[in-house]
Amino acid sequence: MKKLILAIALVISSLSFAQEGRERERGEKLTPEQQSELQVKKMTLDLDLNEKQQKEIKAILLEQAQKREAKIAEFKGNKEKGEKPSADEKFEMKSKMLDEQIEMKAKMKKILTPEQYKEWEENHEKRSEMRSEKMEKMKQKRKGHTEPEE
Repeated sequence: MKKLILAIALVISSLSFAQEGRERERGEKLTPEQQSELQVKKMTLDLDLNEKQQKEIKAILLEQAQKREAKIAEFKGNKEKGEKPSADEKFEMKSKMLDEQIEMKAKMKKILTPEQYKEWEENHEKRSEMRSEKMEKMKQKRKGHTEPEE
């Protein structure tokens, strides 16, 4: 009986330790300021931005990051309350998101040179495709599909 209790205690402690390890792997979340700073640096490397462009883009990205943080906090609050958005609310959110994307493209077009904008568009497209693929894999994983990949 003592061995059984000891075995159960070991299993429970190892599971909780494994959970802590996963949380540590994710690391601390970056602040909106840190996120925008890193994005600007990556864009500077990719697009060879000048200082004026860096400042303008940093302001835009900081605003986006702050909005994103607020939305995430709102979604978490609603999820904890058990509230789900209605179909009209989902439509409104998606429509607003698309409007913000259109606005972002217009701002970037004003700031970047035509060559830089073209490169930014291509990079943006690649990241979008990668995100879509990653989301699809996550959906399949949740559903328990083990279909072979092509």
